[in-house]
Amino acid sequence: MARGRKRGGHGGGEESEERWLLTYADMITLLMALFMVLFSISSVNISKYRTLQQSLRAAFSGSLLPGGHALEQSGSSSSTSATAQSFIVQTIVPATPVLGTPKGSTPRQKAAQAAQVEQSHFIDLKARLEAYAKAHGFATQVQVTINPQGLLVQLLTDRLLFDSGSATLNPAGLPLLGEIADLLNQANNPINVTGYTDSVPTDTPQFPSNLILSSWRADTVENFLTAHAVSALRIYAVGRGALDPVASNATDAGRALNRRVVIELVRT
Repeated sequence: MARGRKRGGHGGGEESEERWLLTYADMITLLMALFMVLFSISSVNISKYRTLQQSLRAAFSGSLLPGGHALEQSGSSSSTSATAQSFIVQTIVPATPVLGTPKGSTPRQKAAQAAQVEQSHFIDLKARLEAYAKAHGFATQVQVTINPQGLLVQLLTDRLLFDSGSATLNPAGLPLLGEIADLLNQANNPINVTGYTDSVPTDTPQFPSNLILSSWRADTVENFLTAHAVSALRIYAVGRGALDPVASNATDAGRALNRRVVIELVRT
């Protein structure tokens, strides 16, 4: 009897020694589920969440994984390891982080690029207008400059645009203004037309002051440009009279330089 109990105790010991494998398998499964959760938290991916849901459902359903039945048997065979190896657990691969790709230039970069394009356009218009003035004998009466405000076309009025004390366009200046209108139509920039006179007072019923005379001349040039398809919404005409002289009014040459009309293509 004693020996029977001894054999029975020995057999129970062998069975209890193998039960730790079940506990170990459960712990590994829980750890795997934990790491799945940690990986899934690191990225947002709907398809990976569905995979996670299926994996967690299988892990906590209480059913044994393939190969687990062999652990219930005392003395597993080599087929147990083969069955376990044949089971492939679908892993959750964290989504590859998508680095920020440029969706275009920043507002400052776009503004800089637009300014470069505008400057190149101004340079082209300046060269073309200077070439036209030189080819038609207007080189001494037309001055084209580019400054921070925009493209400035300065036209001396004497013997080109207006007679002395008049705001009626001379026929000699019409082709030049037509060329300027064509060039202005190749841009969308605002346009300022400013009329100037010398300091010699004018006192006629039509033009009682230099300021009024310069304003009429600016309006006359504006009307010519709008008649040649330049949008009136782009043009702002103003007269400055004897203000802002570019030369001394003490000499005839200086006064001739002050009698002018300036057409400005404003930077945007």
